[in-house]
Amino acid sequence: MTDCYAVIGNPVEHSKSPQIHAAFARQTGQDMSYTTLKSELEPSKFSVTVRKFFDEGGKGLNVTVPFKHEARKITIVAPGDNAYDADAVNTIKLEGGKLIGYNTDGIGLVTDLERNLGFPIAGKRVLLMGAGGATYGVMHPVLAKHPESLVVANRTLEKAVTLVRHFRKFEPFTAGGISALPYPDLAGAQFDLIVNATSAGLSGEMPPLPPDLCAPGALAYDMVYGRVTPFMAFARQCGARAVDGLGMLVEQAAESFFIWRNVRPQTAPVIAMLRTGT
Repeated sequence: MTDCYAVIGNPVEHSKSPQIHAAFARQTGQDMSYTTLKSELEPSKFSVTVRKFFDEGGKGLNVTVPFKHEARKITIVAPGDNAYDADAVNTIKLEGGKLIGYNTDGIGLVTDLERNLGFPIAGKRVLLMGAGGATYGVMHPVLAKHPESLVVANRTLEKAVTLVRHFRKFEPFTAGGISALPYPDLAGAQFDLIVNATSAGLSGEMPPLPPDLCAPGALAYDMVYGRVTPFMAFARQCGARAVDGLGMLVEQAAESFFIWRNVRPQTAPVIAMLRTGT
């Protein structure tokens, strides 16, 4: 019997996750289907949609914006998983009648940066933009790679301050510490790695960044994928290498696939397939 999986979000129609997991299933010989599932934005409606999916026989869900914090509330976090520190869940597995939550975003980002893009995080000055579930998901894995420093910037400073306070216990992983700043206060600073964890690129917008933000040899990473976002265009004008989040999407999906199926797929051919459209 075919096992059913899906990605839930709003919006979700643009997601490449069905293509990715279909490719993983072919590659590894798994009997499974994977589709998109749109939920209304109200938290209570999200919970009902998730439980209905599993009640009807679903085996696992990926969770995307804006529901990762809500997913944390309705799941039991797997022991030792990043979801505990992230306070956000992007992967749900039905196990023993219980919904078990995981967060694979950080693994996906770090793997794409270091293995696929050849960009080690250690010793780098890092800027993370945004203070939502995506940023919570990657904070600990990025800090665990021992950057020189890490700054979280957000339009609403209070949210960035709350996020930094949440991860303060990991500050010893950095020599220069972690801090929260509003965008105007970034003027005069330079970073080696700039990660846009906001969804601004989906609507053709970008955070209000000051010029000259990119250090020589900087990498600018937008978690939005499938388009050249205004942030990526800005970074290229600053002389930085700019990439989208397709590799992160595939890598975090591979980790979810392993959690569900106990089989680890190869990611390089899937990334290449999506890049070329073949």
